[in-house]
Amino acid sequence: MISYEGILPIAKPVGFTSHDVVAKARGILKMKRIGHTGTLDPAVTGVLPLCLGRATRMVEYLQELPKEYEATLVLGIATDTEDMTGTVIERDEHVSVDEEQVSAVLSQFNGTISQVPPMYSALKQDGKRLYELAREGKVVERKAREVTIHELELISYQPDLAYPELSFRVLCSKGTYIRTLCVDIGRALGVPASMLRLKRTMSAGIRDEHCLTLEQVAEHVQAGTLQSYLLPIDQAVQHLPAHIVQEEKVQAALQGQRISPYAIKPSANRGDVIRLYSPAKQFLGIFRIGEETGAITPVKVFLPDSN
Repeated sequence: MISYEGILPIAKPVGFTSHDVVAKARGILKMKRIGHTGTLDPAVTGVLPLCLGRATRMVEYLQELPKEYEATLVLGIATDTEDMTGTVIERDEHVSVDEEQVSAVLSQFNGTISQVPPMYSALKQDGKRLYELAREGKVVERKAREVTIHELELISYQPDLAYPELSFRVLCSKGTYIRTLCVDIGRALGVPASMLRLKRTMSAGIRDEHCLTLEQVAEHVQAGTLQSYLLPIDQAVQHLPAHIVQEEKVQAALQGQRISPYAIKPSANRGDVIRLYSPAKQFLGIFRIGEETGAITPVKVFLPDSN
């Protein structure tokens, strides 16, 4: 039986939760050690990187990276879930908003913004998920959180529909609720709004064109060609600076020993978290440069040919 290791980019289908995708992948790959890199609602499609084998140790790093989405919101309708799966709580059948107003409002959301998490979310409060409280008919006060919108651009605007539709692309930080962003855009335009569609087009630097469907994964497993579609473990931390350690210090690094800052090239700044490689380009793991001494200490070591 093949033991797969690496990052498997999945195109999540509509109707599946992230956990459903993991369960399906476990059945196809005949392996248990699989983790996903960020929850997507069942109605949301797009990029869902799965970490296989030892790559599950990299989940936290993939989750921290920015994500890109393409979203469509509808103006004139508000729901209790902030998307069109919920109950309509407000309507405005006379929305009068032009594209110039839309563009002006979208520009206001670039940078650091404050969001109040939706009631229909997986956040916990007093030991219960918010969506569980919402299903009981309860609404509780939620603390606003700061998130970052790196890029936000208009894709299209259809003002002549019974309820105008606005599509946009957004590159944002971890923890951004796109449903809430849609509602807040509507609020800034002075009209109720709800998210109509959402697709994640990029996660952790992996774009949708690099993804396989679950059906394609099954086909490649059958053909014995899946390994060539897996991204290497260190793909998860490409945003960290890469350094090479001297050959005589490779074994010490793999054994989790402290290493002198003079043993790596190029030199690193104190406090940095780095990727460390052998001179033969073998990925050794993630290491941290000490703030005071500059000594290099392990964060996550990846031994060769280990399961």
